[in-house]
Amino acid sequence: MEATSKNERTRPSEIVRTEARALLELAIRLDGPMTQPFARAVELLAEAAGRGNRVIVLGMGKSGLIARKIAATLRSTGTPAHFLHPAEALHGDLGMITPGDVVVALSASGETEELLALLPALARMGSALVSLCGAGGSTLAQASAVWLDASVGTEAGALNLAPTASTTVMLALGDALALEVSRQRGFAAGEFAELHPGGRLGRRLARVSSLMHTGEALPQVAADTVMTQVIHEMSHKRLGMTTVVGDVGRLLGVISDGDLRRLLERDAAGAMAHTAGEIMNAKPVTIAPEAFASEALTLMEARKITSLIVVGAQGEALGVVHLHDLWASAG
Repeated sequence: MEATSKNERTRPSEIVRTEARALLELAIRLDGPMTQPFARAVELLAEAAGRGNRVIVLGMGKSGLIARKIAATLRSTGTPAHFLHPAEALHGDLGMITPGDVVVALSASGETEELLALLPALARMGSALVSLCGAGGSTLAQASAVWLDASVGTEAGALNLAPTASTTVMLALGDALALEVSRQRGFAAGEFAELHPGGRLGRRLARVSSLMHTGEALPQVAADTVMTQVIHEMSHKRLGMTTVVGDVGRLLGVISDGDLRRLLERDAAGAMAHTAGEIMNAKPVTIAPEAFASEALTLMEARKITSLIVVGAQGEALGVVHLHDLWASAG
């Protein structure tokens, strides 16, 4: 019976619930007693980044792994940050810290030996110290300009030993800190895109201008172009459409495969006698070159179309972006 009871207490679902409760308690503290300390920590980090300094994140063991992730999140959201291993800092890497940098130190107990050994040096360097730890009376918390309460009632699991709920809370607190600093600094989607040029996320944030068919690959005809030449242009460029342009490349309209089918249905005998200007759609859906690939994909799926005309500030046709390009790039 005792073994069964112990197994019940350590079910995977209960481990997750323990961590979820710790996160809920953290959220309650952020709305209550931690409101002012958290705001002050955000202010320190934002001010450092604003004057060209960095955030240096410290942590040992499991806290060190979380510190690395927090530093990465700060960097990816526009706040210069680096992880510094406390033991390496004691043997020369302290030179990474420059005047004006803010130090964020992680320790569940607040008594991590390697971190405490750095406190005199940090004080001499004049670095503001923000601590994420679970004990407000600890040496680390007391030495900090700001202490953020990362305490938990219990770790997950029957033994209550392995860092689990405590590291989860530190991670969530670090995410909240990074994202609030980013928000206050006015970090925009365009800047985020610049920092994420690779991988699936980078492709999703690619600009339409980098994906569009342009130059010789852009299908285009004049308004007085006869249908045989319109069809040739559409077939040659293989996008299932063509733009119709006027003087200096100004977009007048678009002709799609669907427009051709509808022309044949209503005027099969005289279809080839028409010109591009007579059958074009004069109000095509367009998009700006600086728009994101994800925006273009959303627009095309909502309008149930396969191509978007990319237009410049003066209404000139710059290129065409096709749905297949966006499936590959913005998914």
